[in-house]
Amino acid sequence: MGEAKRRKAVLGDKYGKDNTRILPWVPVSKTQAEKLVQLSTRITWVGIGGLVVAWVTVRFIGPAFGWWQVV
Repeated sequence: MGEAKRRKAVLGDKYGKDNTRILPWVPVSKTQAEKLVQLSTRITWVGIGGLVVAWVTVRFIGPAFGWWQVV
């Protein structure tokens, strides 16, 4: 019997549900892992946006107001 069939036989109705863990020794379910990925992706985009704003400020806004000179 294949591993998937054995697992399905053991779990019964719980097979493939969201409360199954990705790794048995890590206490994170599939839905929690998906939420973590969504959150980290959103935080990454916010960081990229902040980096762009900082670059525009240093490169264009600061010199336009005479705060410093870009060499």
